[in-house]
Amino acid sequence: MKLYHAPGSCSQAICIVLQETGLNTEIIKVNARKHLLDDGTSYYDLAELGYVPLLQLDDGTFLREGPVIAQYLADQRPESGLAPAHGTRERYRMLEWLNFLTSEVHKGFIPLLYAVAAGRWVDTARPKLESRYEWINQQLAGKQFLMGDVFTIADAYLFALTGWGKATWMQSVYNVNIDFSLHRHLQAWYERVRDRSTVQRVLSEEGFLDN
Repeated sequence: MKLYHAPGSCSQAICIVLQETGLNTEIIKVNARKHLLDDGTSYYDLAELGYVPLLQLDDGTFLREGPVIAQYLADQRPESGLAPAHGTRERYRMLEWLNFLTSEVHKGFIPLLYAVAAGRWVDTARPKLESRYEWINQQLAGKQFLMGDVFTIADAYLFALTGWGKATWMQSVYNVNIDFSLHRHLQAWYERVRDRSTVQRVLSEEGFLDN
């Protein structure tokens, strides 16, 4: 398999899942700003929409959309516990988290990352995103991870997104300005996930270990 990935993007979650599963996958970096591969090839030749992640399967076909790719990879290693079994209530609970993160958190960051284009919408978008993080903080009370005591692909996804608001390199480029210090359960969760050896390897490979 091949994973097309832009360091620091949401596709970081897929890199974490790959580390957790141990699946043998070639990771190909994409310049997200220029939509180019390292050899100068246009990324649009592979991905018409131009965004990451993109997973090329061994038969040459592609899977798009991070939550779908994460589930596919987790299901290749069911013993990892990264995704509950199909048909169980826990699986639907995880899907609930993935959908929430996609629609309420991931998309919630977009006006902050593109503030010039968003204009006055930023004034509405930031409080809304902060309220979503406050709710997540409440859900993490008394829990190790989003689903309880087991790390899942939902945690990998939330970690990548939350990194946008915490990383110093991101703050130097974008005025995200989310104060995570107000959310102690979220803070503890973030440090717990960050300390995982798999996550440390991904951050090191991306050059963000000290951020």
